[in-house]
Amino acid sequence: MYHPYFRGKQFELITVREMAPLLAQSNFVPIIEPVRESLGGLGRTLKAVCDANGRAIVIVNPHHGDHGDDGANISALLQGGFIGDDKISAGILLRSNTSFASARDCFEAHKGHNPTFVHSGFNEPKALAQYLGEDLTGSTHVFVSSPGDILYRRHFNGSTCILVQDGFERRKNADYADNSPEKFSELHVTYRDIGMAGFGDFLVVGDVYSEGGGPAYAVAIHLTYIDPDNDDVMFIYHFVSTTNDTPTDPAGKFKQALDKLIRKLDSGTSKLRETESIMEFRELHAKQHFPGLGYVKKLSMKHHIETLATYLG
Repeated sequence: MYHPYFRGKQFELITVREMAPLLAQSNFVPIIEPVRESLGGLGRTLKAVCDANGRAIVIVNPHHGDHGDDGANISALLQGGFIGDDKISAGILLRSNTSFASARDCFEAHKGHNPTFVHSGFNEPKALAQYLGEDLTGSTHVFVSSPGDILYRRHFNGSTCILVQDGFERRKNADYADNSPEKFSELHVTYRDIGMAGFGDFLVVGDVYSEGGGPAYAVAIHLTYIDPDNDDVMFIYHFVSTTNDTPTDPAGKFKQALDKLIRKLDSGTSKLRETESIMEFRELHAKQHFPGLGYVKKLSMKHHIETLATYLG
């Protein structure tokens, strides 16, 4: 059903680990593209997923990060600890510079890990579909694209198809419309209407990848909600700090953004679900505690998953 797409940074992996029971219970399948050289955190995360009787897709040929040139260590991790476990699928990333031959070879090398094809700009869909032949109907394809790519997806009719879209518009924090919601996605409502078996997104992080941010001139808390008064469309709030002219005092800027979030929650008009993550934001406000920007991002991602789990449950 829901396939959240994570880049395997520390707090993304922690989010999957901590949410593993809910992800499994909700039949949500995270897609993880490892970006850090050390794979210890990934291994712990996949174990947590399996222990919760959940499923995950791990990209074995990442584009971003430390494994962009060689995913052999990721393949070795799967081979060493998760071989024969259909809970963990090897994701084969198909980009514009991926040849059919390399896609075929990657598939053959990972047949023991229930491969999933992740399409992101690939140019040889017909050749791949013909190669799969009778096995096409049993294959799974994740399309990181727009709903309009119908001709491309037609090659894979009869297979299990998932559409992933980026609903998060990446800007400088100071440039977000403060406390003013904007549309995030309607795919959770419409994915079946366009012939998909499931849908996904890049949560409240977005598809744009960066190795690490510099000092934050502004701090923003990004939180999604589903609006029952607007056809259940998902919207996103950006609660932005008031001070944004220097890269100092992130704790003070977090307090400014958090104050705005709590005021909106207490107004009774936010439409934000009172998830466990929202309860933790309330606790942080009560304690006047700044846990760090990575932790804040983790809470926002967890709230997004909790919101969709409640809606789809």
